[in-house]
Amino acid sequence: MNTHKIPLLPKVMQLIAFLFYSSAVSYKVKIGKGTFFNHGGFGVLINSNVVIGDCCKIGNNVSIVGQGPYKCVPVLKDRVYVGPGAVIQGPVVVEDEVIIAPNAVVTKSVPRGAIVAGNPARIIGWTKNLDYDIFKNESWKEGTKPYLVDEWAASSCD
Repeated sequence: MNTHKIPLLPKVMQLIAFLFYSSAVSYKVKIGKGTFFNHGGFGVLINSNVVIGDCCKIGNNVSIVGQGPYKCVPVLKDRVYVGPGAVIQGPVVVEDEVIIAPNAVVTKSVPRGAIVAGNPARIIGWTKNLDYDIFKNESWKEGTKPYLVDEWAASSCD
């Protein structure tokens, strides 16, 4: 009995995403529950076998890719915010509750609760020191985005 399957439907969905959103997200990517792609994932590039945890927020024009000669690809754990234009490259692990600033280039693993920015990305702060929780802001559902306030609606990813 032949156990090889041709994943036709996932490949068709991948083609549709590329045509409508200029996105190239492999059907082999593992994406956790509650993960959200801003702007429908416009311009997002994610290589095969990348793992994205639960309740992550991925901005537009983000690249999550491997780097030769390494076979390993990036792993994003739970509650990771990746700003627009960021690049996560190579065999890195981004731990829980990390914020990656827009246009940051991450080439090394990031510890839990870090805020990273720059090219190459460096730790510029810690999420535990913030007076708000970026993951609880779900006002985008109502069309507004009040930043830097404490009274945000409860998130399904608490």
